[in-house]
Amino acid sequence: MSIAHTKHLLVDGSNIMHAWPELRALLPGDREAARSRLSQALAALHDAEHMRVTIVFDGRGAELTVDRPSGHASFAHVHTPTGTTADEVIIQLVRKAREAADCVVATDDRGEREAVEALGAACVTAADLASWARRAAERQVARIARHRAENDSRWRGR
Repeated sequence: MSIAHTKHLLVDGSNIMHAWPELRALLPGDREAARSRLSQALAALHDAEHMRVTIVFDGRGAELTVDRPSGHASFAHVHTPTGTTADEVIIQLVRKAREAADCVVATDDRGEREAVEALGAACVTAADLASWARRAAERQVARIARHRAENDSRWRGR
């Protein structure tokens, strides 16, 4: 069964990593660990909210690269080319979206927020994104607990 991902969450990865204290603390020593933790946190939104998630990171290499760490086409890490910002790529993605209103951009960058809102996208702050991801993860844990309890009940009923 395929689930339609109608909303597209576009995350300014560097902006969010600097805004979330637990990720900001990792940046000086292990930038990849910070990226990985951000990705793990947002996987709950992908899975529980059935959202397409694209995390855009600033400049790495000569070309724009797209990684799919979970193997799902609807969950991607985009690395902009050196000299191109995540802001620019996110604005382009919103501009090219079939429906800009289906895009939700996560950033604390005021200029980026104003640009994507002018195109019709919604925005969430870094703090709101953290709360949203936490609630989605809690729902996943509760769903798994219910599933285990149902399985236990069925197993014991045999």
